[in-house]
Amino acid sequence: MARQQRTFTTEFKLEAVRLVETSGKGLTQVARDLGIADSTLSHWCKQLSEKGAEAFPGSGHQTVLEEENRRLKRELDQVRQERDILKKTVAIFTRGPL
Repeated sequence: MARQQRTFTTEFKLEAVRLVETSGKGLTQVARDLGIADSTLSHWCKQLSEKGAEAFPGSGHQTVLEEENRRLKRELDQVRQERDILKKTVAIFTRGPL
């Protein structure tokens, strides 16, 4: 039987990191008290220190940079399609009479 992956809310993650920083306990002890792996808690601490407010966007949510990248890729794809259509049209009309 497959083990189901646990998910945690952003509030839980922020509170867990705050406990590590303010409780005086070690990361391993806080992780054990919360019932999570110490590597998970360590990853959360690292994410929060690197990304700040955008650390835990949640499932399906993206950071501003990721969203901009996605939008630009869609726009590039559309422009390429339009270019290809124009190339084909020019080729058809420059062939001349059959």
